[in-house]
Amino acid sequence: MTRRGTNISLKSYDDIFTTEENRQETGEHVVSIPVNQIHEFKNHPFKVLDDEDMRKTVDSIREYGVLVPVIIRPDGNGEYEMISGHRRRYASILAGKEEIPAIVREMDDDTATILMVDSNLQREHILPSERAKAYKMKMEALKHQGKRTDLTSCQVGTRLRADEELAKQTGESARTVQRFVRLNNLIPELLDLVDEKKIAFNPAVELSYMKPEEQKDFYEAMELAQTTPSLSQAQRLKKFSQEGTCTAELIESIMDEEKKNPLNRVVFDSNILQKYFPQKTSAREMEMQILQLLEQWSGMKA
Repeated sequence: MTRRGTNISLKSYDDIFTTEENRQETGEHVVSIPVNQIHEFKNHPFKVLDDEDMRKTVDSIREYGVLVPVIIRPDGNGEYEMISGHRRRYASILAGKEEIPAIVREMDDDTATILMVDSNLQREHILPSERAKAYKMKMEALKHQGKRTDLTSCQVGTRLRADEELAKQTGESARTVQRFVRLNNLIPELLDLVDEKKIAFNPAVELSYMKPEEQKDFYEAMELAQTTPSLSQAQRLKKFSQEGTCTAELIESIMDEEKKNPLNRVVFDSNILQKYFPQKTSAREMEMQILQLLEQWSGMKA
């Protein structure tokens, strides 16, 4: 939890790389760089949002400045590419700052990609689409680095594949890493629904095996039926797609089945509700108390 008067950017992974001791050992120095000379990392998978955390960061930077330098690298054109610190740069612009403290580090594309992903994976809230894109980028970088010639080998034993190496580093299982990477096969419309929690993770993975045109038909059928797919429905759609029998009519008939999960439901983020309830209050208990309060409120209006 962020404490008042602190810069939330201090929680980022690159704290490890920015201690004074480390800078002295590597010979790196903190310099002030104009924010308009720094552009975002190519295909940066993480969204920089104007949310409550961003507003807190802006307020902190106005009062204290940027306490943790960003990490950038020269882009070869006289400017710089952001490696770690996209949120701090954006917050600095909103705070009216023209320069930002930075560590300029020479690194190749793969090293830069790995550092960019690692520094952002430490964030508290990461969307499924962000994790999916980040995992894919880091896996490709691990393959390119050539630290092991067999990173992409399918053989077992002592050999380590890129997904296994990433799993080891993130604390996930290799299967979970693979399933997140699968989400990159979803069309943008469906991936947005996964981020919005209108399609659950497991059904989304199954849907990712459908052809893009089938996914478009599914998206239209889902919007028309105003339902979210169950895991069973998604698995059947994957099977029909692999068999070559997944038509728009078939998709529509499956999505017209009993509606157990309507899209027009009202959903509250438990993190928002939690501040109104004692600790360890379950979601069901919160729901019951909210309904009781609504009934009381309705009675007062009558």
